[in-house]
Amino acid sequence: MPLLDDAAALLPELTELRHDLHREPELGLDLPRTQERVLAALKGLPLEIGTGKGLSSVTAVLRGGGPGPAVLLRGDMDALPVQEETDVPYASQVPGKMHACGHDMHVAGLVGAAKLLAARRAELPGDVVFMFQPGEEGMGGAKIMIDEGVLDAAGERVAAAYALHVFSTLLPSGYAITRPGPILAASDEVRVTVRGAGGHGSSPHSALDPIPALCAMVGELQTMVTRTMDAHDPAVVTVGNIHAGTIANVIPDSGYFQATVRTFSDEAHQKVRAGVERVVRGVAAAHGVEADIEYEEQYPVTVNHPGEAAFALETAQDLFGADLAFEAPKPMSGAEDFSFVLREVPGAYLFLSACPAGVDPATAAMNHSPKAVYGDEALPGAAALLAALALRRLDQETAR
Repeated sequence: MPLLDDAAALLPELTELRHDLHREPELGLDLPRTQERVLAALKGLPLEIGTGKGLSSVTAVLRGGGPGPAVLLRGDMDALPVQEETDVPYASQVPGKMHACGHDMHVAGLVGAAKLLAARRAELPGDVVFMFQPGEEGMGGAKIMIDEGVLDAAGERVAAAYALHVFSTLLPSGYAITRPGPILAASDEVRVTVRGAGGHGSSPHSALDPIPALCAMVGELQTMVTRTMDAHDPAVVTVGNIHAGTIANVIPDSGYFQATVRTFSDEAHQKVRAGVERVVRGVAAAHGVEADIEYEEQYPVTVNHPGEAAFALETAQDLFGADLAFEAPKPMSGAEDFSFVLREVPGAYLFLSACPAGVDPATAAMNHSPKAVYGDEALPGAAALLAALALRRLDQETAR
């Protein structure tokens, strides 16, 4: 495969870029050094380059040799607030920050795709938009870039959009996975504060204890999910943080818990939100306490267009081989702000395995772990797959 051969030739420079990014990770929407490194890596390519206003994004447009539509390729750039615990020679040098989710791989892969496509510029019947995005880890950077015009950067709305995400476990390096319909969950965060009246632990009748109400709410939320949600349209409500009081013999005035909510359809999303509010209000009333609910809708469901998912899977099979690309039987419960892009234009989101050579995928540390390690050998595949999606999609669109 010429694309794979050319991508393999880029491995040394893509590895250098990836390691450089990994050593100095940045968080959130403000990634000045990462942005600077991306701009340097793209220098000399025939690209129209712009940077973001509300975030450190980079948008680059490659004009093809012939007229046609535009397609978009996205790579997210931000790291996580995680203290790295690996022994790789390029480990993070910034305390408390790590590319634990492989976004350094995504940046290097997208730079590689830009180089591969720039070398084939004359063959392109249309344009390619490269979306280098900060703030995927909970900051909604994709939504900000959409608001700043990334989908129209080529002069017209892109016809399709694609993104991939590496994973460090489960499979040996080199497998590509996607599916039609929902591929990742919607993600919301809930904080519930319960207010009662404090007092001495020996005399609860003289106080209004918020702790039993908090505990009842946690239990009833699980019952709400199992008793009211369709098992074929599931939901997850996980209380990950609960706090009240300071000492054993004092009833506190208040307490709170925080939960994450995951759903796989808009219908389930709205039903769970209504259920959370109903349960919290009802339990609070039963206990005679007050409850404040802060419900933050973060990312919607990531939904692949059926035709685009089939196209992406076929492209991956043709590129890597039929045995190295397959359809996932069910969505994953992680969340992704590429969902905002797929709400605007048809497209597909894919996974690419990047478990390092010589590491057992069954025991490898997973994404977001401080021990997560990704193999550089997956970089050519990432670059070639993104490039192939753009090349073939433009050809397909022009042939219609």
